[in-house]
Amino acid sequence: MRNGEDWTEETYREAEEAIGYRFRDRELLKTCFTHSTYRNNVAHGGEDNERLEFLGDAVLQLLVSDHLYRTSRSDEGKLTERRKGYVSREALTPVAERLGLMRFLRHSNREEDMGGREGKIQSSLFEAVTAGIYLDGGIGEAAKFLKKNLRYMDMESPISALQVYVQDRARTTPDYRERMEDGVFVAEVTALKERGTGRGKSKQAAKEAAAAMLLAKLKEREKH
Repeated sequence: MRNGEDWTEETYREAEEAIGYRFRDRELLKTCFTHSTYRNNVAHGGEDNERLEFLGDAVLQLLVSDHLYRTSRSDEGKLTERRKGYVSREALTPVAERLGLMRFLRHSNREEDMGGREGKIQSSLFEAVTAGIYLDGGIGEAAKFLKKNLRYMDMESPISALQVYVQDRARTTPDYRERMEDGVFVAEVTALKERGTGRGKSKQAAKEAAAAMLLAKLKEREKH
């Protein structure tokens, strides 16, 4: 995180490399990473990324809906449930982590002012960047960005894969619980009357391990 620091030419270059897209409007790129706490600081001002988050959510909804419509014969109810899983905080956070978006966040030095958990901030950053690419390069560039980065396209993520598996069989979603145990994150997930447990150095890693275990259990159960 960048505690109130302004961007240098190197920062712009690194951010574009991380995203995989070169912005025509570099001020728009910087706005994607400007938290409201930075804008609200008297010494700074300018626009923050909240409006971009709003637009990015809509762009994600559209592109994911288009993908599901073209690749699935599920009915409207199931498509709606699957879309929720693909654009959820749990789905977007690991993608934002992989891109390293938090490195470029501009915010005040008061962490408590930022509100929400880090996962929410990361998923919101992904939405803002999606909107920025859409505004700068159009819907085609936004679609390329999502196809390259969102795990719903190849179902690598155990969390996404479990979400789809469960929602294809019931109008429900997996339920996650996390705790600390001997300095390690432990996650439990339940769905379809089965449970999976995972451990990891981060909440996300623990959740992915738990999801992978539960998905394996459910698939094995289905064979019998």
